[in-house]
Parts: sequence; structure tokens; C-alpha cells
Amino acid sequence: MKYYVVDAFAEKLFEGNPAGVCVLDVWLSDEMMQNIAMENNLSETAFTCKENGKYRLRWFTPGGEIDLCGHATLATAFVLANFVEPNITIFEFETLSGVLRVERKENMYEMDFPSFEMTSIPVTEAMKEAVGYPIVEAWLGRDLVCVLEDENYVHAANPDLEKVKTLKGLLLHISAKGSLYDCVTRSYAPKLGVSEDPVCGSGHCHIAPLWISKLRKDQLVARQASKRGGTLYCKMNKDRITLCGHAVLYSIAELFVD
Repeated sequence: MKYYVVDAFAEKLFEGNPAGVCVLDVWLSDEMMQNIAMENNLSETAFTCKENGKYRLRWFTPGGEIDLCGHATLATAFVLANFVEPNITIFEFETLSGVLRVERKENMYEMDFPSFEMTSIPVTEAMKEAVGYPIVEAWLGRDLVCVLEDENYVHAANPDLEKVKTLKGLLLHISAKGSLYDCVTRSYAPKLGVSEDPVCGSGHCHIAPLWISKLRKDQLVARQASKRGGTLYCKMNKDRITLCGHAVLYSIAELFVD
């Protein structure tokens, strides 16, 4: 089976977030897909299979299946557009989060994703202890977003991941208003077996709507401030969010699994 690794939300190799992509003729068992994800040990491995003319897409972290993943969706569209169906520019994926549409626009990929409804919640001592820096605001959707008062805190943070596991939300995102970018963010997913997610697309389905509202903009440029780094171009469309970014192929391999 062909196995691709793609750096998503990256303009060059070793930037952005690497995702594994497996294009299947028939579905593997859930156990096998989970084992492949654990063996790869990337933040996500995507599995896609064409059913009745449409692609179905699933994402597995080393810790389990997840309901939405941005960077692995971008990576999957990149693989299909460059190696499987190069004449197609628009891909629609049936997923646990509904139908996700990805359009290839020259060397970028524009993804139509759901926007998470965010609820303001009180900042707790547990949050402060886990993050290690002052928190100005806390917002909860599927994930927890903690807004810090200075982007330098985001860059310098080294959260206590065991304490992060005790917080509400599937992932933790720490974010602040940026100087070179509209916002800077880092993302952590210890509940899923991922310490720091290099670039989190689904996280920006929380973060981008929040900062678009706070900055009173229709669109923004978001920077994931991990060691690898990555840039996302975000735009609101009613209750949907458009995430756009580049992708770069790192490797093509064969997996010997039954």
C-alpha cells in the first residue's frame, strides 16, 4: 500500500505539520488503521477510500480516531490532486464532521470547514498552572482556547502536559494577538498521545473565528508558533471557516500490511 508523508501548511520541507496519507482500495480494519497511526507516530494519519464515486476520509492519531483534522485533510487533497486524480481541482470528503470541501488553487489548497461555537468560561487556577503564564480569557468548544496577554508568552510556553490532561476540551490551544501575524498559537493534544501539534487546522476552527471577532476582521493570517511553524489563511463564511495553505511532499513509501 502506498504511504505518503506531506508537510501541510508548509511552504518548504520541514515546516508545517507532517501528515501520513494512505489511499485505500478497500477499508482496513479500525485496529489496523490505529496500529499504522501508532507506528507512524505522526500527529495524524489520514485514510481515504473512494465509495460510490465519493471519497470518505478518516483521521487517526496515535491515541485514537479524531472527528476533525485540518492538516491531514489538506495533505490528503494534495496527494489525490498530484498522484491519484490530477485532473480534479475540487475534492469533497465524507467525514465524521460532515462533508468537507477542498479546492486546489494553483499551489494552495482552500478548505471549507465547520466553525466551532465558542463559550466563554472562567479562567481557573488549574489552567494557569498547566500553561505557566497569565491567561486573559478562556473559551471552550471541542477544544480549550486560552488567550494570553503577550505573544512572547506563547513562544516561550512549556505547558505541563500531565496537568493539561486534566483540563476541559480535547486539545489545548494557547493564543495571543500577533505583531507580524494577526494571531500566534500553539496547540497541545496529550489526551490523544500528541504532545505539541506542529500546526493544527481543526484548532483554527476555534481560533480563527475567535480572533476574527476580536479583531473585527473578515479574514486573517494566523501563525502556528511551534518549532516547525506554519501559516494559515483564514476567512469566515457565515457559520463556516475557510482555511487555506500550502503543502510539500516529504516521502512516498510502501506499507507491508495485510
